[in-house]
Amino acid sequence: MNKSPSCAVIVISSHVVRGSVGNRAAVFALETLGYPVWALPTVVLPWHPGHGKSTRLSFPEAGFDQLIDDLIDAPWISEVGAVLTGYFGNAGQTRAVARLVAALKARNPDLLYLCDPVMGDMGGLYVSEETAKGIRDNLIPLASIATPNRYELSWMVGSSLENNTAIIDAALSLGHARMLVTTALPMMAGGVGNLLLSGRHALLSEHRLIDNPPNGLGDLLAAVFLARLLSGIPEERALQLATASVYEILARTMKRGSDELTLESDASSLMSPMALVQIRRIMHPALRP
Repeated sequence: MNKSPSCAVIVISSHVVRGSVGNRAAVFALETLGYPVWALPTVVLPWHPGHGKSTRLSFPEAGFDQLIDDLIDAPWISEVGAVLTGYFGNAGQTRAVARLVAALKARNPDLLYLCDPVMGDMGGLYVSEETAKGIRDNLIPLASIATPNRYELSWMVGSSLENNTAIIDAALSLGHARMLVTTALPMMAGGVGNLLLSGRHALLSEHRLIDNPPNGLGDLLAAVFLARLLSGIPEERALQLATASVYEILARTMKRGSDELTLESDASSLMSPMALVQIRRIMHPALRP
């Protein structure tokens, strides 16, 4: 899908005052790569909850619905070529955004919608079960591509995913033509993988595992991968570039000893990453021609 680099992207996720997670990470990446962004926060926090307890500002459901209606009727809505969603504050927001995506797709069947189902990790859900169900039931079916981590995919299908065959089976069971599963099982020792399922192909991108990383890697990967797809480059190259960018920024962040991704210092890693990323083709019976 080759869209104009000037097409706008609506990004809907959390906003933190300090840090590089949620909308802060996604907006920076997309704008650095040449895409104007319409940014809508779902909640506002002073910092990522992983740093400790803090105030959480949310929006009345009726007000959020009205804002979505404004976007649907906006005179500039034809500028929008893609939507990216991440963290949601409640289930009502997922229903409102589903209306937005459906309305945009009705006007533009080529709209690219990337749903990053930010709901939990190996420690469990960190949104309410109602919100998680809202993402799964209201938004995943509308997505052009979804980018769950392994835990999120496991939760959505209700089964454990102990190998990449199980991950592919789970992705296929949701009926998606394209899914990028982060924290997939690596084939190289001491590594971590991102598994892209697209049509009858499965690709695994790998890099060295870095322990105790800052938050925001999933938000960043989703945004960079979306930007690369919008530019029209092939999926394998988009996967390679996105994985390399995220890994390179992570490695540089850890070298600096920062507790947040240092995006402001690493724009070059978004545009022209130098990190080497291994790409493997994964065989699966259901993917045979």
